[in-house]
This record gives sequence, structure tokens and C-alpha cells, in this order.
Amino acid sequence: VYSCVDGVSYAPHGLPDVAGLGADIYLFSAYKTYGPHQGLMVIRRALAEMLPNQGHYFNADALYKRFTPAGPDHAQIAACAGMADYIDALHSHHFGDQAGQQATPPAQRNAAIHDLMRGHETALLQPLLDHLAGRNDIRLLGPDRAEGRAPTVALVHARPGAELARALAAEGIMAGGGSFYADRALHAQGVEPAHGVLRLSFVHYATQADLDRLLTVLDQVL
Repeated sequence: VYSCVDGVSYAPHGLPDVAGLGADIYLFSAYKTYGPHQGLMVIRRALAEMLPNQGHYFNADALYKRFTPAGPDHAQIAACAGMADYIDALHSHHFGDQAGQQATPPAQRNAAIHDLMRGHETALLQPLLDHLAGRNDIRLLGPDRAEGRAPTVALVHARPGAELARALAAEGIMAGGGSFYADRALHAQGVEPAHGVLRLSFVHYATQADLDRLLTVLDQVL
């Protein structure tokens, strides 16, 4: 039995420790992690060697090529280096590394930025969850505690999700409304996909002022 994890929703929020997670395959999108529009896959070597080649026959022995039928997109691969540059820049800004002197090992830099992102996002997320829990006209999907969940919040209201998203947009708040490819998950929770949910999300550069504005506008719209 092998495990395959869809990490696209979490990856922007905390630099997942794939080895520690124990997944055989971990998938996410680079554009979600401040990079180019490219899908990324981490796969255990033994499993990768078992799976059939999907690319050119002459790439069969190159693990990083054999699962890309047309071959690697070299420009996007090169652009992905910017994601590491961004993490290093965050670490330098918050922890005082000198330019060109990355004395802290990469794994430790990543762990520090993980904790920094999660701490900030959790501090903003809990007041939002508490605010939503205090209303009896909506249904919050998922846990009502910020620890252990990403700051991507789906809620069900009498009005369709897309309608609520348009109302928020008119007030300068960007949100999403719909089923978000999760029709089966919504059905399982008693939500009609055509009605959809309102999805609110943010990342580590959101501010307290952003949250305050969101809460004010939500009360006006709901």
C-alpha cells in the first residue's frame, strides 16, 4: 500500500516536511508557493523506479524526466529557484542573516520560516473562526480551532457562495465562491455543489488590518 498526499492546500502555509510525513508521493503546485505555474511531485525513489516510464524512451533511466511525457520545462524549473530565494530573503529579514552569508543550514532556515508563517497565520485565523462561530446564519466546514488547519475557510450560507463572493468583491475583499472541484466532499457534508461555499483564505503576508476589514465587511454582507 502506498500513500499519495495532495499537498496543494497546505504547501503555501508551512513548508511541509515530506520525509517526516512519511508519504510515498507528495504533490503540490509551485504557483501556490510563490513560484511559477508548475506542478511538483516528490516521490520515493524505490516507488519511482517501480513505475513505468511515461516520457521518451531515452529518458527512462532519468527519474526526474521519466514522468514528464514531453520532457522537463527548463524555464519553469529554473524559475523555481526563486522560491528558495524567497525563503532565504524572509529568513534574512526576520533573523538577521547577512547578504551572501547563509551561516544557518537550509533545513534550519526552512524550519524557522515554517514556524514564523504558521505562528502569524494561526494568530490571524483564530479570531476569524471565533467570529464565524458566533453567527447562527452560517455553517463552518472543518475544525473551529486554528491549530492543525490551514487558513482556508469554507462556510455555507443561505445565499450561494458565488453570490457572497461577488458581494465581498464589491467591497474590495477578494474571496471565492463555488464548489472548488470538491463536489464529492461537499455532497458528503450535505452541501449541494451548485450552491457552493464561500471560501476565505490568506497567507503569511496578510495583516491584522486585513482581518479587521474582512470581519467588518462580512458582517455587512452576511
